[in-house]
Amino acid sequence: MKYTFPHNFYWGSATSAPQSEGHLPDDGKGQNIWDYWFEENPELFFDQVGPQTTSTFAKNYREDLRLLRSIGLNSLRLSISWSRIFPEGTGEINEQAVAFYRDIFTTMHEVGIEPFVNLFHFDLPLPLQNLGGWENRHVVSAFATYASTCFSLFGDLVAHWFTFNEPIVIVECGYLYQFHYPAVVDSKRAAQVGYHLALAHACAVAAFRSGKFPGEIGIIVNLSPIYPKDLSPEHKQAALIADCFFNRSFLDPALKGTFPQPLVDLLQAHDALPNYTEHDLAIIAENTVDILGVNYYQPRRVQAPTHQPEQLMPETYFAHYEWPERIMNPYRGWEIYPQGLFDLAIRLKNDYGNPRWYVAENGMGVENEQRFLDETGQIQDTYRIQFFHDHLSALASALASGANCVGYHVWTGIDNWSWLNAYKNRYGLIALDLATQTRTVKRSGLWFKALAETNVLPDVE
Repeated sequence: MKYTFPHNFYWGSATSAPQSEGHLPDDGKGQNIWDYWFEENPELFFDQVGPQTTSTFAKNYREDLRLLRSIGLNSLRLSISWSRIFPEGTGEINEQAVAFYRDIFTTMHEVGIEPFVNLFHFDLPLPLQNLGGWENRHVVSAFATYASTCFSLFGDLVAHWFTFNEPIVIVECGYLYQFHYPAVVDSKRAAQVGYHLALAHACAVAAFRSGKFPGEIGIIVNLSPIYPKDLSPEHKQAALIADCFFNRSFLDPALKGTFPQPLVDLLQAHDALPNYTEHDLAIIAENTVDILGVNYYQPRRVQAPTHQPEQLMPETYFAHYEWPERIMNPYRGWEIYPQGLFDLAIRLKNDYGNPRWYVAENGMGVENEQRFLDETGQIQDTYRIQFFHDHLSALASALASGANCVGYHVWTGIDNWSWLNAYKNRYGLIALDLATQTRTVKRSGLWFKALAETNVLPDVE
């Protein structure tokens, strides 16, 4: 069966400032939490590779953008570095950064790539973290100022804005599971951080609307369909709570303007409700999104809890369940389940009013891809082609069922740096040689080019 997509579909890739830009001498950029964490604890990072160099996009963006366009991409989701615009998080603007981003967005238009611009991708300016980070209400106001500044500086070049990428990851990785800085375990602090992120998002949306800037604004959330072990009441209840923690905690405020009541009740029962005001809740209620970005990688399978953590954790209410029929990506430890993308699309249609949305990330990380080099020097990543093909087949079926999806962005265009994993796993359509910074299109890049230029899903050869 040949799957086709709309003629105006957005075919693109996604990256972020901290994962691709790198630093340039005397560029005026301030330190963010990743710069600091690597400086303090380089041993935590794979091969002790930090964010200072990454994929040198800051140096090579003109060539990189033309290369991405050459493989068919008509759009690109990237982020602005808050600490590049405001080296101290607030105060004086770095004019070098303004010129830098304006030239990036101008070049994108010149080569035929539509900018999808995200304001925050985990890289909080260090001076604001030193004030308590997202636990501090002041940072909410600072983010609203930063967002408004970006709308004013770049609004003539950017029509698609997003406030946060994966805000739940900031909560769970920074305040529950210790994968992001400040790497603490404290459910009450986690709840306050989550609340402030939702409020900061709504304040930025309000600023966008009050400024009457052109275009649309949204948020990017990572969603996983939650599947219970079976339909027994205890496993279904576990799935409901997991869904509230990991999906609805930001999806509901973004699309409905409210927090899921089961989550509110649960936090209240544990005396973990964040500090809030009725005025805050009104801001959240009144500033839902125009467009939603959805990052999808894997489903979440749960069962009733099997142990009780010492303090409130998501695992207080559910345990993970290994589905016997699962297919795994062994390099990332994630289940590959394309049907999950279809299920998410239909849920957005049926439960959330069928909002305008796009796939903001979908991809497959593989370690040591040099194993798959052929005699011409091209990586033969047929496994990635199969991954894309199967997920796009599911997405095409969802579109045929009425889902309002307007695009598909892979993670990522050019191999980039991935937090504590650095360059352990590669995700790109284009390979990056770290030693020479040479870029080489992989087989998946040519496959994606055929897809983007025809809107017809190619076969897996």
